[in-house]
Amino acid sequence: MAGMGAVGIVLIVILVLLVIVGLWAMGAYNGLVRLRNLVQESWRQIDVELKRRHDLIPNLVETVKGYAAHEKGVFEEVARARSAAITPGSGPAEQAQQENVLTQALGKLFAVAEAYPDLKASQNFMALQTELTNTEDRIAAGRRFYNANVRQYNTKIETVPTNIIAGMFHFVRAEYFEAEEPEVREAPTVSFGA
Repeated sequence: MAGMGAVGIVLIVILVLLVIVGLWAMGAYNGLVRLRNLVQESWRQIDVELKRRHDLIPNLVETVKGYAAHEKGVFEEVARARSAAITPGSGPAEQAQQENVLTQALGKLFAVAEAYPDLKASQNFMALQTELTNTEDRIAAGRRFYNANVRQYNTKIETVPTNIIAGMFHFVRAEYFEAEEPEVREAPTVSFGA
């Protein structure tokens, strides 16, 4: 009988350990799901702002065209860059690269606008400039929030012991959304004040 009691205690200890491991695994899995959903939600917020930016660009180009119609090459470059940036199906890293090209094209458009004082004084241009500046600020804030969530999620799936659960359930690293070229890392200047 004493041997039966020891076997029973061992079975109870094993059962308790299995319950503890099961609860930990469930908590780890749920934590990973929460972080993955937070990453996806923060990406959707950036996507909304990028769409807003993309929608502002045709109006900005048309406004500049009214004053500088002979700058056809710049307008075409902006149109190509915008078209590439709005192409669906790209991940955050590819989207960041496309947005970098668009930012460079917009920089050339703004350089053209510098040569036309009447354009810089236009109410329509000034309103678009302000709206674009505000949108760029929201994109930058969204990028910081998204990248912080990606960092937290990636750290969680790569560190012991949650990496075991991440591997079992095929959680994969999320991509960062960041500027790659040093000149693109600087915020575009959209101010045309004296």
